[in-house]
Amino acid sequence: MLDVRRLRLLRELKIRGTLAGVAAALAYSPSAVSQQLALLEKEAGVVLLKKVGRRVQLTPQAEILVEHTTHLLERLELAEADLRASTTTVSGTVRVAVFQSAALAVIPRALTFLAEDFPALRVEVTEREPERGLFEVAARDFDLVLAEQYPGHTRAHWPDLDRINLATDALRLAVPPADSSRDGAGRVSAATLEETAGLPWVMEPVGTASRQWATQLCRSAGFEPDVRFETADLIAHIRLIESGNAVGILPDLVWAGRMPAVQLHDLPGTPHRTLFSAARRSSAQRPGVVVVRAALDRAVSKVAKPTESDPLEPPRPFEPLAPV
Repeated sequence: MLDVRRLRLLRELKIRGTLAGVAAALAYSPSAVSQQLALLEKEAGVVLLKKVGRRVQLTPQAEILVEHTTHLLERLELAEADLRASTTTVSGTVRVAVFQSAALAVIPRALTFLAEDFPALRVEVTEREPERGLFEVAARDFDLVLAEQYPGHTRAHWPDLDRINLATDALRLAVPPADSSRDGAGRVSAATLEETAGLPWVMEPVGTASRQWATQLCRSAGFEPDVRFETADLIAHIRLIESGNAVGILPDLVWAGRMPAVQLHDLPGTPHRTLFSAARRSSAQRPGVVVVRAALDRAVSKVAKPTESDPLEPPRPFEPLAPV
């Protein structure tokens, strides 16, 4: 009989591409992964791997096993979800991947709600870029990802993942505050996108969806942005803009809970990004995943609609969406 654990290693090799990648993901040594796959070959009675240069490639027989393994793991997750749903206590661990601005504005509120309502549930949160987070949910490194999508940008399609839209988040041109009494403030100034041509910009790293989108937006306005500062940390973006050293584009979500520290101007077409969560379809009905998603939705609503207990929150920084 084929060993499920070894079958999973074969599937991991299909997903991650290298023995080293499988070893790193599962905390094995590469030699241990190789040994287990060699045992799987003996169990299967067919060749599963062939060397191509320094890498290994799956044979057609291995591809057949990977397809069956995927269905097997899905059935096991469905069985676990049904088992947990039959109990009255929501417990266990839910691993969540999240991008930075959501981690700052939404996650703390959601965790507070979960701690109050489901104290037996453990939630682990790790910051990930959306593309990587989606991949790692599909690869079963995480149970849920909170991700973003920029206008006109599509992400890789993962057929085994679902998607629930949470909110739309306005994107605005951010320039230094008008108060020139601040150190450095007022050294750069603009009120429209076109006026930022030639000014120093701060953007996220090359290859990210936000960088691609912002660059194309500048090009559509007739100039190439002078990107002098590159960082994925949006708090650093705020500090560079606030200090008068750069201009940039910031989502309204970064101001949840406080008033903007910079001047914000609408961009052409009033663009918005979409916030959404994604989980494997086979585990989406697990009680832990369900209540985490409900807490995220509740947290988004709290941020989007200020209450008397949160008087400093700017009005409606982004709009919650109904699930799709």
